[in-house]
Amino acid sequence: MTDPILQAPDLRLAADSNQVLNYQRDPHNYITQVFGAQLPAIRTGFFNVHMTRGIIIQPHWHTNVDELVFVISGEVITSVFDPFTQRLMTYYLKPGQISLFPKGWFHWIIAESDHAHLLTIFDQPTPDIVYGSDFLRFLPKEVVQRAYCVNEEDYARAVAPIRESVILGPPVGCGSMTANQSYPGWS
Repeated sequence: MTDPILQAPDLRLAADSNQVLNYQRDPHNYITQVFGAQLPAIRTGFFNVHMTRGIIIQPHWHTNVDELVFVISGEVITSVFDPFTQRLMTYYLKPGQISLFPKGWFHWIIAESDHAHLLTIFDQPTPDIVYGSDFLRFLPKEVVQRAYCVNEEDYARAVAPIRESVILGPPVGCGSMTANQSYPGWS
């Protein structure tokens, strides 16, 4: 059966991946996108990501998609938590190299060069994203105490600076860490 989208009289098979801004931390750290809304004929979707050294795509997971990271320029570290072996898998990637994040696996990306450019390509036209920052800030302190024996007030103080979804971090104005700070064992 032929796809009706491909038979549409106003069919478009091209899009500008710089046109739709998904998120901007500052002029050098931002994400643009092409998904089904921008190009109805697309069977996948992607984020076009620009980052500077030390910036992190915060820990998160996807409920509905696998994600492939393709490095165009610069260098990044990708980390993914394998829920079956409970092992953290970390990869140092350079231009032309890729990393895969399976659906439902917790992961993040850190820029290790001054100018990193990558595509994060999904196997569906729109990813669902669960941000670690949202999980942390909405997890009741009483639950954290009961589940992990973490002092309620200590937890509340620790997550108090997280006031919104953090996509590219650290948050602007973060006093305890700078974007250019080196990460132990990763430089």
